[in-house]
Amino acid sequence: MSETAIGLAEPPEGYSDWLTDLKGRIHNAQQRASIAVNRELVLLYWQIGRDILTRQNDQGWGSKVIERLAQDLRAAFPDIKGFSPRNLKYMRAFAEAWPDAEFVQGVLAQLPWYHQIALLDKLPGPETRRWYITQTIKYSWSRNTLVMHIENRLLERSGKAVSNFESHLPKAQSDLARESLKDPYRFDFLSLGLNAQERDIENALIKHVTDFLLELGAGFAFVGRQVLLKVGGDEFFVDLLFYHLKLRCYVVIELKAGKFKPEHLGKLSFYLAAVDAELKHPQDGPTIGLLLCKGKNEVVAEYALRDNNRPIGVAEYQLVESLPAELQSSLPSIEQIERELAG
Repeated sequence: MSETAIGLAEPPEGYSDWLTDLKGRIHNAQQRASIAVNRELVLLYWQIGRDILTRQNDQGWGSKVIERLAQDLRAAFPDIKGFSPRNLKYMRAFAEAWPDAEFVQGVLAQLPWYHQIALLDKLPGPETRRWYITQTIKYSWSRNTLVMHIENRLLERSGKAVSNFESHLPKAQSDLARESLKDPYRFDFLSLGLNAQERDIENALIKHVTDFLLELGAGFAFVGRQVLLKVGGDEFFVDLLFYHLKLRCYVVIELKAGKFKPEHLGKLSFYLAAVDAELKHPQDGPTIGLLLCKGKNEVVAEYALRDNNRPIGVAEYQLVESLPAELQSSLPSIEQIERELAG
């Protein structure tokens, strides 16, 4: 057997560790290269858009110049995609929406171009866009995830649950806990009727736990359903138990198929006390409760929470909801745009 064959069959000592290290370095280099390419592409598109905008505004060039420019650029660079008339119009809109070059270079260049198009197409103004930009960078959302959150009105729902966190948690934890909850929660991925019962909803949520976690938001980790708690020799079962990685605490979620009632808080408060006593680690924060109801009177919920001695939030859930007409876009889909831009 040749030395080469022996070498292939039996790598020398330390080879596997070296190979693993090389793979990691190559992967990191590919990521850095991809980020660098994207950054340069976004900056180039912004510069082209700014040039078009300037010449049209200051020198009176008409809209026809975009058609001519697309033709000439594609003739000069036949192997480069992205110089279609539609994409050049997006470059112009991009530059018009973000005139601050420093913000484009420091923040927007972190996002791929198709993220930029989604932000332009689906959001009305810079403040709303900035919020979604921050969240996208923070949580590394894909373009499809970004679009889903925009269409599901994540900004309007974030931090809207009624809670007593401010009076039961330290300020930093209270703020984060409040921001971590929504109202309402959308469970339209469950394909359940409006009259579904609590156990039906619970079973469906576990079946679709990935979608459920996505709707709950960043930081939630699923611990279990119908989690057994033994208190004084009696057995009790928590509907849904989660752990929040940023808050560093357990989160108990209780489902109610009807409208919120003050007496619902008694059972949930008991579960929070039991989790604190039986499961909570000394370094964990106080267990938080989230009561999800089909409906609620906010004033009643606020009064009921006022004298409760456990940190609890109350929010509604929606099983089926159509996107409001004013938010339904008549613009082409991302896939249609992508096909046209490639031309």
